[in-house]
Amino acid sequence: MAQGLGIKQVGYIDVPGGGQIIVENGIAYVGHMKSPNGTSIIDVRDPRNPKVLATLGMPQGTHSHKVRVFGDIMIINQESNHNDDRTPPADFTGGFNVYDVSTPSRPREIARWTTDGGRGVHRFDFDGRYAYMSATQDGYVGNIILIMDFQDPAHPREVGRWWMPGQWIAGGEKPTWEKSAHRCHHPLRMGNRLYAGYWQGGFVIIDIEDMSKPKFVSGIDWHPPYVCPSHTALPIPFDILGRRYLVVADEDVFRQETDPAAFMWVVDITDEKHPTVVSSYQVEGIEGRPTPKNTGCHQPCEKVVGTEIPFAWFAQGLRIIDIKNPHTPREVAWYMPDPAPGQSRASSNDITVDDRGLLYLLDRVHGVTILERDWG
Repeated sequence: MAQGLGIKQVGYIDVPGGGQIIVENGIAYVGHMKSPNGTSIIDVRDPRNPKVLATLGMPQGTHSHKVRVFGDIMIINQESNHNDDRTPPADFTGGFNVYDVSTPSRPREIARWTTDGGRGVHRFDFDGRYAYMSATQDGYVGNIILIMDFQDPAHPREVGRWWMPGQWIAGGEKPTWEKSAHRCHHPLRMGNRLYAGYWQGGFVIIDIEDMSKPKFVSGIDWHPPYVCPSHTALPIPFDILGRRYLVVADEDVFRQETDPAAFMWVVDITDEKHPTVVSSYQVEGIEGRPTPKNTGCHQPCEKVVGTEIPFAWFAQGLRIIDIKNPHTPREVAWYMPDPAPGQSRASSNDITVDDRGLLYLLDRVHGVTILERDWG
């Protein structure tokens, strides 16, 4: 039975599970985890009665589980799905698709861009002009950072790339890690910097003042001793107590039941060349006991509107963590949704907030719950 503290349910969207949800101008866009479902466009202007406006599909063995919208332009990723036992079509090549969504009920494809190797595009950020992508490319091991220019959305073009030394095997580099353990997972832009979770390579800060020549600024890698990979490095767009901070979410995968479950880190980046971990947070009751993967942390809300940061915490549902004192993060509200049909526990995968302050909690398996803070 769904329950919460400081949060109440407003509505529910009955759709297949997904990897990402965003909401712009009363329209929700959901990237789904598994084909044949690709992307859903949903009218949430009345959050108590959401209505699906359009859907896009994907071939077997692939997915388009990430989506971004700016103005009338929607970008979705195209990627082979390593969690799907079905083989992708022989002619499938990963990358991304660009759509005109000026009429959300009738998305119109205007461009298709393919990577020159590997699975395709995983996660990405988009500011209306540039997209910052985690992409595979021939000659590299694992995903690298790719910067694409969308000045002409029908003809996107690469303007820059960055990779961790050791990834460019075609250039003679040799990784010091196994397989693709060090790879770009999720770049986010703030100002002239990219903040990127780099999987089991920790996180990195990249200077993109000159986008054609991205430069490494700094980073921290806590693998080992920790096992769970670094998923998202979220910059806080305002000072807290006169200092600058970064919130890093590790993803609760790639571990044994006796390993610590993934949690959140708070990093002081006031001196960005020397980032310093100042605290961490884990949901009470997880630490110190065996737990299966997908129990702990996954993804923060990327729209930061205050020191209260909503998190999709996999089996722990929605957790709102206040970092107003960065050295002592504190949980101030939570919501535990019902498990998806046929599941024994929740799998909260993504969370976003709209301009009305409504929260959208996306389950990895099925459904979106629409919530609001209950200040009563």
